[in-house]
Amino acid sequence: MSLRAFHLLFIALSVILAAFFAAWAVGQYRLEHQVGYAAAGALALASGGVLAVYGTKFQRKTRNL
Repeated sequence: MSLRAFHLLFIALSVILAAFFAAWAVGQYRLEHQVGYAAAGALALASGGVLAVYGTKFQRKTRNL
């Protein structure tokens, strides 16, 4: 496995982890109604989105290497 492929795999796994964390935080917010869970969910969603954009740009940048 090349370093490029490992990097893309790691980014994809990070996006999935951020999505699961956001889902967990939203579920906790529904149970306990604490603002910290809502903020954590929103931050995890934003992080996942930024990681997805970064992964796309990295893939395009390194496509011809």
